[in-house]
Amino acid sequence: MRKSPLFVYMAAVFAMFFWSLSYIWYKEVFEFYKPITLVVGRLLVSSIFLFTITGAMGKLTKILPGDFKLFLLLAFFEPFLYFIGESFGMTMVSPTLGAVIIATIPLFSPLGEYYLYKTRITIMNFIGVLFSVIGVAMVVFYKGFGNLDANPIGIACMFLAVFAGLSYSLALRKLTERYSIFTIITYQNTIALIYFIPLFFIFEFNHFITVGVSTRTLIPIVKLGIIASTFAFLLFMHSVKHLGVTKANAFANAIPVMTAFLSYFLLNETITLVKALGIGLVVFGLFLSQFQQKRVKNIFAFIPVGLITRARLRKNE
Repeated sequence: MRKSPLFVYMAAVFAMFFWSLSYIWYKEVFEFYKPITLVVGRLLVSSIFLFTITGAMGKLTKILPGDFKLFLLLAFFEPFLYFIGESFGMTMVSPTLGAVIIATIPLFSPLGEYYLYKTRITIMNFIGVLFSVIGVAMVVFYKGFGNLDANPIGIACMFLAVFAGLSYSLALRKLTERYSIFTIITYQNTIALIYFIPLFFIFEFNHFITVGVSTRTLIPIVKLGIIASTFAFLLFMHSVKHLGVTKANAFANAIPVMTAFLSYFLLNETITLVKALGIGLVVFGLFLSQFQQKRVKNIFAFIPVGLITRARLRKNE
């Protein structure tokens, strides 16, 4: 039975709003620190906060011996690989473009389902991907194809984050059957923090010491760690529990739009007509991809196995 419908919908909306804000907070942190320092600080804040909350609520359970490898794989894809792609990518692309690229993650879910679980792909999935790819191209090339308004390496990093996010769900699928979302988030963030610490000391520790720590540098990291990495995810999982995956994912369509408006008002980012139309196409494609209509078996048979991405989580009844 669904409880408090208004709260469920508000939880989904606020989760998307917080994730949209995270792209703005990235830019605030990059005024002082480099990407790995940002991620280490974000995960450290999130892990301490989560251990405190889950311990107090009695929600943290021990990892079963047979599942430890799955948790290591889960944390490798996300937050580790995902944050490497996203954090480095966000140093080279605008918040709006970053949000638009990340928003394509749900579009590629059917590919993973097709190759790994033999799930058929709908025509709407295909059309949705097509519209959104065109939309992303419009946001990237809004000045014309001869004027790329983004670093190609930054775009590649963002798509690395997309791949990591897609792969994350494949590993997450099995763990959700045995662990609460509190337990999963707490352990995945802590393991990823362990992954990042050697990189931090090798590549960015000296820069971190030079910059130092102040209230101004810590505030955006704390916001990313507590609001974006913890509260937003918990609110979203609450909406998934009561609305189901498909309906909850529909709210993610608003992230590029919210980010574009936030970037316009907070960062003075230019929103041209072509860029706005591109954002609209991405959102439209995301909506189309969620329709369940006529299915086709082999429409993606030509796509190489190397493009395997995310399998959507199905709601546990």
